[in-house]
Amino acid sequence: MEFSQIIPWIIFGAITAMLWAMFMFFSGDKNRATERLDELRDPRLRNPGSDIGSEGKSNAAMNVLEKAAPTLSKALEPKTDLEKNDARLRLANAGFNAPNASQMFWGAKAGLGLLCLVIGSAIGLVKYGLNSSGLVTMGVAGGIGFYGPEIWLWMVRKGRMERIFLSLPDALDLMVVCVEAGLGLDAGMRRVSEELSDSAPDIAFEFSMCNMQLQMGRKRRDVLRDLGLRTGVDDVRALAAVLIQADKFGSSVAQALRVQSDTMRVKRRQMAEERAQQTSVKMLIPLVLFIFPSVGVVLVGPAAIMMLKNLFIE
Repeated sequence: MEFSQIIPWIIFGAITAMLWAMFMFFSGDKNRATERLDELRDPRLRNPGSDIGSEGKSNAAMNVLEKAAPTLSKALEPKTDLEKNDARLRLANAGFNAPNASQMFWGAKAGLGLLCLVIGSAIGLVKYGLNSSGLVTMGVAGGIGFYGPEIWLWMVRKGRMERIFLSLPDALDLMVVCVEAGLGLDAGMRRVSEELSDSAPDIAFEFSMCNMQLQMGRKRRDVLRDLGLRTGVDDVRALAAVLIQADKFGSSVAQALRVQSDTMRVKRRQMAEERAQQTSVKMLIPLVLFIFPSVGVVLVGPAAIMMLKNLFIE
């Protein structure tokens, strides 16, 4: 083996060793005193598994990302307040409400981009050498690592918004029962979050967050407005507006919740009917690509074989 063929392997080994050394350096566990100080700064860290900030305490990879995020995110972090608010809103819609969620997201984007760029460079040098194919491999790998977190965030955000939309009518029905039984809106939200913590954890988490903010002394209209912004669902925004108006004018909260629940239930049924009507169109693609060719082979195959036999016999 020539020395020029060994150079890519040497480079790959050196980069791997460097990344492993960085991993071992940043993965040191925090002592209990530091963890308690962090819990005092952010009460949500006292309940592990509630969001991205608390889940990062349980594994070394997230611990590494949390420590390296401030450095990695400086190059990609938005400069204007409008872009920063947009990034925080997208992360909040996906369920990541930790104070450092945006910083960790940009750090993960930069870190994965660099890591995939290094891996793509090693693969391109080993397989193709220093030519156009190797550069294309390096660019494709870097692009996948850079835009991968964006695609993942879009999928998580879309799935969470759909789950909240589908579970909201049931949550409102349960809240109507609680309010009509004599509970206030705050106690009803707490009860709904406890009852739906297993079947609808997303909407239960949002209601528990609202209840915590109310207990901390925030105004109800501000809490409800933040609820609509955090979820990103139009129906939740409409619900927040209805509850704010009911609280402002002193109208019946139970009646407002009942009307909103009926409206959302009708909308959910209409969406199900729309998707059912779309199945016939969506089935054309597998029919044309997979079923029709096999049916054609079964029907035309024997006749084609007989024609070929007759031609060869003649």
